[in-house]
Amino acid sequence: MPARQSHAAIIGGGIMGGDIAIIFAAGGWQVHVMSPSPKTRDALRGRVTAGLRKLGAADSNAANVKTYAALDVLPWKDIDLVVEAAVEDLPLKQKLFAQVEALARPDIPLTSNTSNFPIGEIGKALNTRSRVAGLHFFMPAHLVPLVEIVSGAHTDPTVAEGLVALMKGLNKAPIWVKKDVPGFVGNRLQHAMMREALYLIADGIVSPEGIDDAVRYGFGFRFIACGPILQKEMSGWDTNCFVGTALYPHLYSTSAYPAPVQAMVDRGHLGMKTKRGFWEWTDESIAKEKARIERCLQAGLDILKNDPGSR
Repeated sequence: MPARQSHAAIIGGGIMGGDIAIIFAAGGWQVHVMSPSPKTRDALRGRVTAGLRKLGAADSNAANVKTYAALDVLPWKDIDLVVEAAVEDLPLKQKLFAQVEALARPDIPLTSNTSNFPIGEIGKALNTRSRVAGLHFFMPAHLVPLVEIVSGAHTDPTVAEGLVALMKGLNKAPIWVKKDVPGFVGNRLQHAMMREALYLIADGIVSPEGIDDAVRYGFGFRFIACGPILQKEMSGWDTNCFVGTALYPHLYSTSAYPAPVQAMVDRGHLGMKTKRGFWEWTDESIAKEKARIERCLQAGLDILKNDPGSR
């Protein structure tokens, strides 16, 4: 699968779709973004230009991104890859994939950025299920290196392997998720930690600030240098086995969401989007915090570029 002057079709130009467009544009691809929203289409060029600058790519690459109001007007004979990044609505995704299957060349991968639905369910009605795979980016997609390549039960392994190679060529850090399990890998790990964190808060053991500090300045601080498996290779699996055996029975294992946090959600306290969650927010504090986080992500990305690891 060529990585230069190839053509990618991206369905959806919102938060994720727009950032995915930046990744392909930075890699020299021609990018065709379909969004039914005029507002989204009008804003995309500015978003792409700003994102390219953060990645150190030429502003001129923004000219490679074109927008469309409907699927059937894309230059389908040129398209080498489809990335669906529409809202998380399973019937909508199934409908889009049925339309794309009829329009796209039969030899190209059809992928979804879903973080919620099984890849097999999205493509279950297609005649060419072997070319359907997950291509799951993490927000903000143009800055976070990880991409999950997810194989459904019918995905041809060579399709997944080709996507892994493609993402590496676009300077991403892909992992191949070989079974279509709920949450894939990244979200399963995140939610395992989040369940423990939220119950520790709900039971009055620690504050929300304490949780964030424990992760950022403790074990999370080490993660940019090495992941949890490599860490235990250094410290020794005998120690981890001993501690784990003693600790696992005491970890939270309930399947229910913590009641105090559910009550917060029910009150409409959703975080920055409603100006209140665990903390209260203003437009000014939101903008300041998002800018700080992006600076940190940019610095972390620079570290990883210079030291990708030994494995």
